[in-house]
Amino acid sequence: DKADRALRVVYRVAGRGTEELASLGTGKELQIAGPLGNGFPHKEKRAFLIGGGIGIPPMLQLAKELDCEKQIILGYRDDALFLKEDFKRLGQIYVATEDGSCGTEGNVLDAIRENGLTADIIYACGPTPMLRAIKQYAADKDMECWLSLEEKMACGIGACLACVCKSREKDAHTNVNNKRICKEGPVFRAEEVEL
Repeated sequence: DKADRALRVVYRVAGRGTEELASLGTGKELQIAGPLGNGFPHKEKRAFLIGGGIGIPPMLQLAKELDCEKQIILGYRDDALFLKEDFKRLGQIYVATEDGSCGTEGNVLDAIRENGLTADIIYACGPTPMLRAIKQYAADKDMECWLSLEEKMACGIGACLACVCKSREKDAHTNVNNKRICKEGPVFRAEEVEL
């Protein structure tokens, strides 16, 4: 929130680090490094904003920033629809749940098909199997598609190569078919990377 000069961090407790983060109270000071890498390009086209699981929070900021017709497709495991209310004023929302408890039973592509949705561009973030399916869907529909890859980053500055993904082109830094997610990404044109 630029007006309030506030940064909202959305996370789930999954280990010692996030347990420590959850134990902090208001007013505690943290040192952070970021933002790392690039972001989604802003194009004024009818857009699908697709978030699955941990890929949902990044789509919220993108929905706030894009000034175009947006259809927001969110994929959850169950009816714990975190952040859904925050999306309501930002575009038309469609939900898919793996267990069928809310919205379309299945995945985000099932929700797109069930609701007969169309767009000119895709922005997506979420687990690799979801991104792989979206990449194929975009190729089949001849759609422009941008994917944000979520990987564990060790150094965050491109030195350790812990967050590399396979790419079509050789990377100038490593001279192999890799892209560093923390530096050249995390957002890539779908055809740029192999999933």
